[in-house]
Amino acid sequence: GSVTTAKLGDNAVTTAKITDANVTSAKMFSGFKNGITEADQWRVSATQNYTGTSTFLTANWERNDTSYDKIGTGMTETSGVFSFPSTGIYNISYVILIYNVSNNNYAGVIAHATNNNSTYYDIASSYGGGGTSGRYTTVYNNFIFDVTNTSNDKIKLKAHMQYTAQILGAGNEVSTGITFIRLGDT
Repeated sequence: GSVTTAKLGDNAVTTAKITDANVTSAKMFSGFKNGITEADQWRVSATQNYTGTSTFLTANWERNDTSYDKIGTGMTETSGVFSFPSTGIYNISYVILIYNVSNNNYAGVIAHATNNNSTYYDIASSYGGGGTSGRYTTVYNNFIFDVTNTSNDKIKLKAHMQYTAQILGAGNEVSTGITFIRLGDT
């Protein structure tokens, strides 16, 4: 026979009496999505020159395929605009390696977001000290983005420097890249 839970006294069952064979992930995580459902990383595969104050990073994006494969469907990229595969709360981080061709008082990158597939706004920015020509600067940022509509919610990056600089890229590592991790439901 079996004993119903109503017949058990308080503290009658302890974890010491529960064997691993009787515990399954289905029982432990019933009604709970286990793990990350979306994770993707993109990189710039070739170095690009940027002159002037504001230019979007539109070329040479590729999915990181060096010892890595995306989790889930993955992002879609078109001319530097990233679209999301599903709604949810996303943790987004980017790293940009900049080489100062000219003396720059500032060099950085601004992340832009849209919620209507039209009007973009600044959601994150990061700047290095700029510096004299021949010097490198690395900028990094991390932010949360709530994707409520996969047709309208998008992200893109814009280089922002005083004069001429290069955004460094490589096809076998992430010198300049962006990572998307879906944390949970919106």
